[in-house]
Amino acid sequence: MKSLIKLVMLALAMAFAAPAFADEASIVGSWRMTSLQFTDANGKVAEVPYSGQVIFSEGGTLSVQAMDANVNAAPTTYTVNGYEAYYGPVEVDDAQKTFAITVESSLARDLIGKRLVRKFEVSSNQLVILPADPAEGWRVTYERR
Repeated sequence: MKSLIKLVMLALAMAFAAPAFADEASIVGSWRMTSLQFTDANGKVAEVPYSGQVIFSEGGTLSVQAMDANVNAAPTTYTVNGYEAYYGPVEVDDAQKTFAITVESSLARDLIGKRLVRKFEVSSNQLVILPADPAEGWRVTYERR
């Protein structure tokens, strides 16, 4: 019985420690936003005061939550009252450094059912997400939690 308890304790310890041993090149995990940048039509880059997180689960889902610090932020394709939240199954192509989410639920209801394709770069504890279409002109940087 004591051996079984020790085995269960060891298994639990390993389960909770697993994220610490995660592959640093993997997109899977929880990421905290550190920067959001937009580039205008003239090529001028502007930093936007955003905060948020993105989570890529091992089960193949993606969830995003982000907030504009400006309480009077105008709505966008992705936001309502300066807040962005959506969720859905995600397909990651590590070779192409892209992922695609099919939005299952979203605060901005027009996104539901859409397939969003993004480019990504992972280096150590940093994740950069870019639109598949550079004309969208944004770049988001995250750090691994």
